[in-house]
Amino acid sequence: MNTNIKTLGIDFGTSNSAAGYVKDGKPHLIEMETGQNTLPTSVFFDFDSQSTFFGENANTALIEGEYGRFMRALKSVLGTSLMREKRRLMGERLDFIDIIARFLSEIKRRAEIASGQEFRHALSGRPVHFHSEDAKKDQQALIDLRECYLRAGFDDVDFMFEPEAAALANHKHLSQGKIGLIIDIGGGTSDFSVFKTGEADNISVIASHGVRVGGTDFDRKISIDHVMPLLGKGSQIRKDFGTETITAPNGIFHSLATWEKIPFLYTPESRRDAAELKKYAVDGHLLNRLTTALNDELGHDMAFAVERGKIDANRQDNAKAIIDLNVLERGLSADLSQQNMQNSLADLTAKIDICAQETLKLAGLTASQIDSLVFVGGSSLMAIVETMMLDRFPTATPHRTSAFTAVVEGLALAADQADKRFTNASVSANIVK
Repeated sequence: MNTNIKTLGIDFGTSNSAAGYVKDGKPHLIEMETGQNTLPTSVFFDFDSQSTFFGENANTALIEGEYGRFMRALKSVLGTSLMREKRRLMGERLDFIDIIARFLSEIKRRAEIASGQEFRHALSGRPVHFHSEDAKKDQQALIDLRECYLRAGFDDVDFMFEPEAAALANHKHLSQGKIGLIIDIGGGTSDFSVFKTGEADNISVIASHGVRVGGTDFDRKISIDHVMPLLGKGSQIRKDFGTETITAPNGIFHSLATWEKIPFLYTPESRRDAAELKKYAVDGHLLNRLTTALNDELGHDMAFAVERGKIDANRQDNAKAIIDLNVLERGLSADLSQQNMQNSLADLTAKIDICAQETLKLAGLTASQIDSLVFVGGSSLMAIVETMMLDRFPTATPHRTSAFTAVVEGLALAADQADKRFTNASVSANIVK
């Protein structure tokens, strides 16, 4: 293998991941799967074949009903106690650091095969805050992610704020001296960077800020509001004695609506709790759907259905979008008009709006001083987010052309700059000697 290139830029995302390096002076993205420069951040442990599948193969194994364990939104677990809890999978005791490390190792392997290079170092994107309301978890998340990279086989890893990487990749949209705002709404977090363009390819980051709200939170809220009531959320449960009823506890429904918590519901305890609710339910048909979802392990199938419904409802011309729950019950669906979705997401988008305003304050600027808005991340293209940001910055010019690749392109550029500095420093040191 050619060892001229030493650092691989990696955008490890909540929903999708990518990797790249500079080739012929430009960012070159690794083809992670046939015709695709991104890899779904999904892992499937196939119990029958004792194989581990990644990306689209993992998604396919779930959809086709293979016997095993599916995991997605792994990034959301960083910094939590779940990261270091050992669980038995296919004859091994693994924690989430092991699982994420194997995913990152697969990215490394595919990048080396595709490029003919050996990558010993990584430059990884990271949100400004993994946990915006818990400083200890925020610090621990970075410790966890570093360990994941080292277990994956990298000698070392450096980190760069994802919106700052996107700014580096998008300086071309602004002329020298102009000010831009990166609006990076990913699967797990919303991040902002205010930057000013300099000479050549240089930028100056003025301020960065973030909040733990992203696309998977959108999915969760939509599911809680529109899917979980069809499984018994909010329904009445009879007490053991007398005629009084109580409302079904929310915990099990909230976990079933949360990507990273779904695998932990497939336990005898959870199934027993659901069966108990069904036994005493005033409307047993609703709770029967809950027991079916747990017994048949359909949580992720429903989560994908919610995600598809969200995408359909986001289309301006689609006033009658639905969440297709046929996987759970023939003919079952939930209506999800654009208005219904906006109502469900209002509180979450308000948090994003507040974070954008706080970023401006950190930069010491007003909205009218922002010349350009650069939308990054799939959830930044949600109509409710776009409209809110355009209203907040009415004089800024929007750019959406590299929404899905800006972060990894910026990481590739920054990795190349770091490698050049290292090489030049080594040459200088040899000359001094």
